[in-house]
Amino acid sequence: MKPPIIITSRGHAPTMAALQSEFDARILSEARDREAFLRELAPTVRGIASFAPMPIDGKLMDALPKLEIISNFGVGVDQINLDDAKKRGIIVTNTPDVLNECVADTALALVLNTVRKFPQSEQYLRAGNWAARGPYPLTTSVGGKTLGILGLGRIGEVIAKRAVACGMKIRYHNRNRKETDYPYDPDPVTLAKNSDVLMVVTPATAQTARIINAAVLDALGPDGYLVNIARGSVVDEPVLLRYLQEKRIAGAGLDVFADEPRVPPAFFTLDNCVLFPHVGSATVETRKAMGDRQIENLRRHFAGKPVISRVV
Repeated sequence: MKPPIIITSRGHAPTMAALQSEFDARILSEARDREAFLRELAPTVRGIASFAPMPIDGKLMDALPKLEIISNFGVGVDQINLDDAKKRGIIVTNTPDVLNECVADTALALVLNTVRKFPQSEQYLRAGNWAARGPYPLTTSVGGKTLGILGLGRIGEVIAKRAVACGMKIRYHNRNRKETDYPYDPDPVTLAKNSDVLMVVTPATAQTARIINAAVLDALGPDGYLVNIARGSVVDEPVLLRYLQEKRIAGAGLDVFADEPRVPPAFFTLDNCVLFPHVGSATVETRKAMGDRQIENLRRHFAGKPVISRVV
């Protein structure tokens, strides 16, 4: 008999197909009557396959008294209330490591595109301006600049290696200092002050909400650049928008936003920011690996084995 699970909402299609083949899976987001759906499945459901952004809180957990595991597709688990899960003895897993390389590629692309303004120069060419108005204006070199990494974890370490290969110097701030040769700064404001480019890779938690605020952007200054590949919630987005409009920082490269996929239209009018539609891990190979990890965590749990990547 296939283990009964709930899938929160539709996600990566091949992973969805595999989940529905291997498990007795029902999709919560497609329920016409959510309460009736949960009442029907409450006596049997033992697992949830989570796809962002649907929140999973104590109320949902209590509606499924047999729930044993929440297996998340992705590294970030900010949509899952971990305290609620821990209180109820529910295992939460994620999919780390398999996406480090692709996210680091995206991070470096944002640095290069933001500082060198490659997308803007392509638009300049496509508009016929090269022939009509002459060469695109000079930009700024990446080599020799200091990249400050806020969140030097698995992904941050891989980003640092790529940046060093481009001739950049590395600094970092974490909640806890690491054993590394990179210089450490005691807080985000100091890190911003000492950086030319501030790279945000920190997890989204209550403690990191809007950690990139006016004080950090003031420290970054009019010659500094912000790159965010973490979550939109870690940046005070209205403040960032104002600082870009007023040229109080040099530019920003953003892969994530506070209310995805709804991006404030005011960003679209700016020539000092580069915007990606949350594509950090968006390759065929990486998404397959993430799905494989999500499914393997469920598979191992229902077989009575330890999961691979437990969060709580």
